[in-house]
Parts: sequence; structure tokens; C-alpha cells
Amino acid sequence: MTIPRLATDLSADDARRIALRAQGFLGAPDHRAGVRGVLRHLGAVQLDTISVLARSHELIPYARLGAVGRRTVENAYWKDTHAFEYWSHAACILPVEEWPHFAFRRRAYRDRPHWNHELPDGAYDQVIKQLRTEGPLTATELGGAKKTSEWWDWSGTKVAVERALMYGEVVCVQRRGWKRVYDLAERAVPDDLLHDELDDTACLRRLVRLAGRSLGVGTRADIADYHRLKGEQVDAVIADSGLVPVTVEGWGKPAWADPAALETPPRGRHRTTLLSPFDSLIWDRARTERIFGFSHRLEAYVPKAKRVYGYFAMPVLAGGHLVGRVDPAREGRTLVARQVTMDGAKAVPALAQALAEAASWVDCTDVRVERVDAPELREPLTAELARLLA
Repeated sequence: MTIPRLATDLSADDARRIALRAQGFLGAPDHRAGVRGVLRHLGAVQLDTISVLARSHELIPYARLGAVGRRTVENAYWKDTHAFEYWSHAACILPVEEWPHFAFRRRAYRDRPHWNHELPDGAYDQVIKQLRTEGPLTATELGGAKKTSEWWDWSGTKVAVERALMYGEVVCVQRRGWKRVYDLAERAVPDDLLHDELDDTACLRRLVRLAGRSLGVGTRADIADYHRLKGEQVDAVIADSGLVPVTVEGWGKPAWADPAALETPPRGRHRTTLLSPFDSLIWDRARTERIFGFSHRLEAYVPKAKRVYGYFAMPVLAGGHLVGRVDPAREGRTLVARQVTMDGAKAVPALAQALAEAASWVDCTDVRVERVDAPELREPLTAELARLLA
């Protein structure tokens, strides 16, 4: 048996295709593994409060698998303790088997000298006692999440349970109406995983290896950003992580790749889909520009008058490239494309396909296009949508 020699000099196109395959957008979707397979493949799925077509953690598996049911998505994450929520790239759903590898972060929180909220005397012990006898519970069920209507004005109960979450004594076991549902880690995490025995080096080595696998190929900054590690933490373990150094045309910086990603050329069917702005394919703006030549920025928190592409502009992936953006909304059973930007007339079929499929997934029967940055493309886009929806 001949073992293929790993390539260490990659073209920019090689790197793009490797990244797409690593993120689940190139090749046949693994429908048998389903949503849980997507979570384990990516290593982390970001949560966010914004819901336009659906919440971001629902959009992530949809983008890779197609029209998977929304209840199926929630059950895949939370039922039978297959996942937990913790701080990774941001607030993320993580595979439960990675619990031991976040011990370094739990220890860092326990050693943290300063916090934004003061912890009232006795509140921590009371929360643990209540969860032990009554849990799982939301912060409201524990006694109240806020002291006033201001979102940052947490109650003592909320401060205590969030502190316990960061320490690892408490776990978020699901989201209910977007509220965290808390339970004791000793009940929620399987016994063989419920430990903080791994030292920081072992944890970091594992997360760097996972980031490299999920990215396919990345620079030091790319790898650090995936689970929000520090550059020096990556430096300390990357030589022993199992990733291999590579050179990528045009990147101008050292890079590392998953050796498995280099063994076979990335080939297969490309997915055409709308992407959540919080999709891990486009988490990092600098990486997105480097790989796709596409400038991406979430404008939900930008004043309306200063927005360029819209409140929740979703990039459109087609043929392995980012070919446009759609800022969507819903009115009854109509999906509204409030603003569309696309890379010329050649992108019309892809935009129409992505919109039609998304509409079907969220049970919309019609798509209305309001504004296209190139006005002459509005009519061709509308005509193609009518054909697909007929």
C-alpha cells in the first residue's frame, strides 16, 4: 500500500476547497450522522439571540444538510446529553465529549480576580442547593434573572448561576424560549467525562488540533480565533498538535493544516445556500477576505443609516464561492428579500435557488424581492424565483 505524500505547498484555490470540505460544504452531506454529526465535525456551533429566518444554531446544520426539521435540530443538540453550552468562539453549543478539554478555561474563570457583577453573600450556595433539589431550572425559576428591566442589571441569583456555569459546577443543558436551562454538571455530564484532570497544555493541544481539523488549513490567527485562544497559547502547543506546516499561495503568513485534509484532493458537490453571519465558515473577517475575497460584516448593531447591506445580511455560498448577500425578513408566509447584492448576472440562479430553498424550509410559499443593488437584475431574479416556486 502506497501512502500518499502530503502536499505542503498549496495554491489559494487548494486552500479554499480544503476549507470548504472541512466545514461541510464540499462533498455529499452526511445525513446519517445528521445534526449531531455536523456539531462534532465543526466542534462548535455559535448561539445568538437574533432570529430572522431562524436562530443561527438552526441555520448552521440547515446550511450543510438542507431542510432538516427545526425540532430535530433542537433534539439533536440537547436530548440525551449530547452537547453543552459554554464559551468557545463565543457562546457555543459544544459536543459533550469535549467537556474535559475546556478545563483550562474553567480554571481560568475560577482564578479570575475581577468580575463585572458582584456576587452577593450566600447566593452561590443557594443556587447550587436549589438546583440539586429542584433542577433543571431557568434563572427566572431560580428566583429572577434581573433586578430591573435593563438587560445588564442581573439579580444576585443570575450572577450566581452564571458564575457557577463559568466555573463548571453548573451546565446549560438546553435553551427554553431562549432562556438558559441550568443543571448541576454532576447530573448533566457523563461520569467518564466529568473531570478537570487534563492540564492546560493537554487542553490547548486538543483545541488547537480540533480547530485545525475544523478549518482544514489556517494561519496562527485563524486557529487561535476558532476557540478564542491567545496566540501564545497556540504557539506553545502547535508543534505537538498533529497539524502540519504548509505554505499557501498569497497568504504571506505561515499556516498549518490537518494532515487528513491533505491526503486526498477536495472534490465533490458544492452546496448552494444562505449562510448565517455567525457561521463558522465566515467567523473571521480577515480569513473570509483572504480565502473568498469577500468582505463580510454583521450590521445588526450598526445604526440603520450607516448599514450597507442590511440588518442581518446573509452571504450566499454557491460553487464554492461567496456570490452575494441577502437581507431577509418574513411577513406571514412570504420570505422578503429586503436587500440583495450579487456578483453580476451569473449569480442570479444561485441567489434564486438559495432563496427558494430557504423559503420552503421556513414554510413560506412566496418570495418577494424588494431591492437589488443592481436594479437591472431584479427582474431576472424575480423570474427565476417564480420558476422555482411554481
